[in-house]
Amino acid sequence: MWFTSDNAGPAAPEIMGAMTQANTIYSQSYGSDQIMDRVRDKIRDIFEAPDAAVYLVSTGTAANSLALASMVQPWQTIYCHRHAHISEDECGAPEFYTNGAKLVLLDGKDAKIEPSSLSQAIANTGLVGVHNVQKGALSISNVTELGAVYSVAEIEALCAIANANDLPVHLDGARFANALVHLGCTPADMTWKAGFETVSFGGTKNGCIGVEAVILFNPDRAWEFELRRKRGGHLMSKHRYLSAQMDAYLTDDLWLNMAAKSNSMAKKLSDGIANTHGGILLHPTDSNMVFAGWKRSGHRAAQNSGAHYYLWPTEEPLEGDNDETLTARLVCNWATTNEDVNKLLSLIAK
Repeated sequence: MWFTSDNAGPAAPEIMGAMTQANTIYSQSYGSDQIMDRVRDKIRDIFEAPDAAVYLVSTGTAANSLALASMVQPWQTIYCHRHAHISEDECGAPEFYTNGAKLVLLDGKDAKIEPSSLSQAIANTGLVGVHNVQKGALSISNVTELGAVYSVAEIEALCAIANANDLPVHLDGARFANALVHLGCTPADMTWKAGFETVSFGGTKNGCIGVEAVILFNPDRAWEFELRRKRGGHLMSKHRYLSAQMDAYLTDDLWLNMAAKSNSMAKKLSDGIANTHGGILLHPTDSNMVFAGWKRSGHRAAQNSGAHYYLWPTEEPLEGDNDETLTARLVCNWATTNEDVNKLLSLIAK
């Protein structure tokens, strides 16, 4: 019963098989492999973007940070939600790779940026000229760090504000597939058609070993990105092992099927907790993450029986008032089973 993170889950057999196959061949290095040619074509086709530049890196932090560094200058801002991953969980990497661009933190329920918060922040930027940081870019996380998914209309509204102020927009799509499955739209509708210029397209959290794509819908930024990726130490020499993962990921809708599975398990878990006596939901379960609370006695029973998840937002002792509500974050992955969910729910109910 592992619900700590989708990173805790196994890689899909198809991904492992592709890696094994890649290990049987000789290939050009640094992204010149033939597998990468297929990946590039697949992503351009999936996103309906024949001119997009496509690159692979091994971590989400690298994808976000290098993408943003290609979009802003050191004296500019990156507007994001205060609970965005680039704000809370990347150890200052965006600031490091941009050589000092300032994160301006915005507000909004469920870690979704409120349009008025963005408009106000933009209006208050650079009022004293050279003495202030200047307007730079907007970064949106979909899925958010609290498990919510922006609708296409919500994305379009934020992008419209940014674009009206000549700000390029970046999508942190570490759980892109989970958001897409929830929305039921096309990748193009969720990205460049809505106003995004750059997308970090995640694979690691959804059944890959370690690969993320950076998609630049403005190919004019491609050369700078290539230079930054190399200078930042994220150009893989044996690149075919990244390419093989992404190629398998995008074959026969594997990426969508795995996301649908993890989303459905989270919905089952969320509904079960909500129907448990004393169970509460803290945020909507739009994706594969559940933020919920239930009685301390249920937490104690679950964790003593081998359930793994994080008490959230802070760790609390399992000993204490049995009826006190403790809150937690639980994350499902493509390999989460009905048996896992049912067992956890039965322990919580006890």
